[in-house]
Amino acid sequence: MATGRPREFDVDERLDRALTVFWRQGYEGTALSDLTRAMGINRPSLYAAYGNKEALFRKAVDRYVEGPASYVRGALAKPTARAVAEALLYGAVEVITRGPGGCLIVQAALATGEQNESVREEIAARRRTGERDLAARFERARAEGDLPPDIDCEALARYVWSISYGVSVQAADGASNDELRKVVALALTLWPRQDAPDARRPAASVPGR
Repeated sequence: MATGRPREFDVDERLDRALTVFWRQGYEGTALSDLTRAMGINRPSLYAAYGNKEALFRKAVDRYVEGPASYVRGALAKPTARAVAEALLYGAVEVITRGPGGCLIVQAALATGEQNESVREEIAARRRTGERDLAARFERARAEGDLPPDIDCEALARYVWSISYGVSVQAADGASNDELRKVVALALTLWPRQDAPDARRPAASVPGR
């Protein structure tokens, strides 16, 4: 039986190129011609390897979550709630000030209109998942005595993510790494404190430069 011709390009490497374009220009700001030019392939090859533009964008977002934004998964594994928040927020600052345009997910959400409702809902669903995961981590911290017993874990998770989204927008507007680290440090001064902290619990330190 005859088999199709093998692809003459690295699918993952070209996906990284597409990610860079979407990250810099957003979903609606990216034309197929931008993608084919950056990826160095023609439209039939793009469709055959990745599907249409929306399917390619979804694959690029997965690539972003598993690559540049993998700091989120690492943050959730930190030993204390405060360390989780620090790793998430300072990690966001590092990624968004070194990438081509803030946070891919935040920028896509801000610049995607009703004509691309399925893409907008996909991004919103990913944000909601992130908030639920963080709230669950804080609920565990509350049960362990690492957070005050009366803390609203959902509100705290939304607070942390709101700071993350806000610094992403500022990064897209040109705010520097140093400026955004100061914003994060100020936001963390409002972190809920225990009246009688457990002396056995190690204190979280602010990540160094």
